[in-house]
This record gives sequence, structure tokens and C-alpha cells, in this order.
Amino acid sequence: MDEQIGKLDERVRDQAWQRPGAKRLMTHPGVGPVTALATEVFWGDPARFADGKALASYVGMIPSEHSSGGRQRLGGLSKQGNPLLRFLWCEAVMHAVRQDPDLQRFYRRKLQQKGLGKARIATARKLGIRLYIMLRDQIDYQEFCRRGLMRQKSGVARAGMPDSTHGPPGLKRWLVGNTELMK
Repeated sequence: MDEQIGKLDERVRDQAWQRPGAKRLMTHPGVGPVTALATEVFWGDPARFADGKALASYVGMIPSEHSSGGRQRLGGLSKQGNPLLRFLWCEAVMHAVRQDPDLQRFYRRKLQQKGLGKARIATARKLGIRLYIMLRDQIDYQEFCRRGLMRQKSGVARAGMPDSTHGPPGLKRWLVGNTELMK
């Protein structure tokens, strides 16, 4: 039995190294050949998702909603997407938080705020969005980190500020016209 599992692992590893997208995803800490290959295969073309929120919805990592009369009630995970991909991301994120300081900070903050289960899911969603950005922009993990540092230094990456490059049409013009709001 162990011999068969070893052969299958070898085949998955070979397939992952042959695909440029999966190879790129494996540069992220915690993401191995199985997770990278499954992510790339199940997503297909990342350009079909408008943003990371659409991707998280596709995978089923957003809360279900039961709202009525102007009151919003959020429930458990919608689980509308692929259960294998959710499982793989949740497993990968526990390895990733040991190696990535930013992800570890996020996980610990969510752990204090929400508890173990919700922290794990929130961090897995964040990992998925990172993988989406890496595939969408065709960059590896080092470039992803470099871009993040550049955004922090330039002051563009501030909490609550909309991203002017990925938003509704006209948002950038509106932000430029309303510079007093950005202060």
C-alpha cells in the first residue's frame, strides 16, 4: 500500500512541476505539489474571477447570509464550492503560518478574536487570495512579498483605502478628484 501511495505522490509531483502555474504556487511557504496542482486545476483561468472575494465565494469560503428587513445575519461557511480545495487550503495554511510572519500575525490576531476554527478558515481564505494574486499576475512568492513591501512603503496599502487599480470603473478618477478624502 505504501508503495502505491509513493507512486501516486511521485506522479502528482511530476505533474505539478510540469505546469508553470502550479510550480509558481509551490514557491509560497506551506503549499506543496498536491495543493498547488489542485488549486490550478480547479480554478482554470484566474482571469475569470473579478477579485479575491469572487474567488473565495467560488471555493465556498464565505459566510452564508440570512438577512431580512435591513438586518444582516451571517452564518457558517456557505460550502458551495469544492470541498477538496477547502480542505487542502486549511491544511496548507497551518504549514504556511509557521514560515510566513505576516500570515502568522494575521492567524494569531484572528485566533484571539474569533477562536481556532474561524481563525483557520479566515487564514485559509487569505492564503487562497494570495495564490489567486500570484496566478493572476504570474509572479512567484518572492515577487509577491516585494510588491507588498513596496505598497507599504509607498503608503498605498492602508487599511480602509480602496485599491485604485482593481475596483469599479471610474474609481481612480473619483479618488483623484477627491484627494481631501485620502488625507
